[in-house]
Amino acid sequence: MPFIEHVSDADLERLALERVVPALQDFGFCYLDGVLGEVAGGEVLQQVIDMHQAGVLQDGRLVGSVPGVHRSSIRGDKIAWVSGMERGCEAINFLLNMIDKMIAVCASRLESKKIRERSKAMVACYPGNGAGYVKHVDNPNSDGRCITCIYYLNKDWSAKEHGGVLRIFPEGTSFVADIEPLFDRLLFFWSDRRNPHEVQPSFNTRYAITVWYFDSEERAEAKRRFKNLTDSSLKPSS
Repeated sequence: MPFIEHVSDADLERLALERVVPALQDFGFCYLDGVLGEVAGGEVLQQVIDMHQAGVLQDGRLVGSVPGVHRSSIRGDKIAWVSGMERGCEAINFLLNMIDKMIAVCASRLESKKIRERSKAMVACYPGNGAGYVKHVDNPNSDGRCITCIYYLNKDWSAKEHGGVLRIFPEGTSFVADIEPLFDRLLFFWSDRRNPHEVQPSFNTRYAITVWYFDSEERAEAKRRFKNLTDSSLKPSS
């Protein structure tokens, strides 16, 4: 995988077109190493550690619940949502701007997607007590999420010792892809049912930042469905 420390916009464009787009089209995922470099990546890591130590990260939520099943048996991470504009998130904002530039280049070449917006950034920590996240799909119900991007922040990580591997089960294939959450690694993958994935139990503190890019047409349709559902539920019964 290419190392891309201190790259220019032209280099980002080249990597997006030559590496990310073909890999997404052929395999459904792609990762790049050395995205920010030791110094800038270290600044992002320190800001995430500061958030964790300040108690900003809270238990990750589930959509719905299963009777008799505890949340932590499904997902054991602690998270916070940030825009990057908050005080103390300057390096995170730099990272998000870089990812935005790469996705903007990719968007014109990827299927018929119209990618014009993204989520806030989800800063996540698995606390190292064996916590993970069971096999799931980010966008199983056409909510608009198109591409998942995860930036990892874990120095001296050993999958054998620490676990914490993200395992992707690409749809229609007989293989799995194991992605170690190594420092300064950026992962891209389709958010829909093409890429079920899990976070295997982590036995050391594991940090990551995730953003989701939206297909604007699918997102608008999802919002219409939600509005119609909400409106119908508010109508008085006759």
